[in-house]
Amino acid sequence: MDPLGIIRRYYKPDSPAYAILVEHSMMVAGKCLEIAGNIEEMQPDVLFLKEAAMLHDIGILFTDAPDIGCYGNCSYICHGYMGRELLEEEGLPEHALVCERHVAVGLSASEILTHGLPLPARDMLPLTLEEKIICYADKFFSKKTAGQHFEKSLEEVRQGIEKYGPGQLQRFDEMTALFSRKPFRGKVL
Repeated sequence: MDPLGIIRRYYKPDSPAYAILVEHSMMVAGKCLEIAGNIEEMQPDVLFLKEAAMLHDIGILFTDAPDIGCYGNCSYICHGYMGRELLEEEGLPEHALVCERHVAVGLSASEILTHGLPLPARDMLPLTLEEKIICYADKFFSKKTAGQHFEKSLEEVRQGIEKYGPGQLQRFDEMTALFSRKPFRGKVL
């Protein structure tokens, strides 16, 4: 499977949206691999992480986000479920779920309804280890003009998430605890 080939089917390689998407996705993929190294004993699927991290934001082309070169009709928050639909059509159902479940720190149907979000009223929470890794890693990188990406600190990410409520922050903190563990490599007495 060639994630860049799939992206090129929907984005012009010389467009700002393509450059921003690919750079952001590569940084997220790198963070995913770093996390996978921290939790080797949990045996994350590294190949799937690389592929799905590259495709997690493919749905941004449907959104009205001119600052990143996207001129669609949907609100930005819709990029997850729109990406799911696109990747399901590509025959990639597991990758598609990553698209839908990485938005915010996942969204419950209750949160979608309570906040009146323009999303289908269903749970969009990361369930698999790989979905959680990609959702978590994504929070450390914003989409900016190509060449201007940088990794946010843990505190910067927490502050950004905190404004969306205690449920979002609690999910993020749980992921932080899970992914910050280092496997024991010493000798047992």
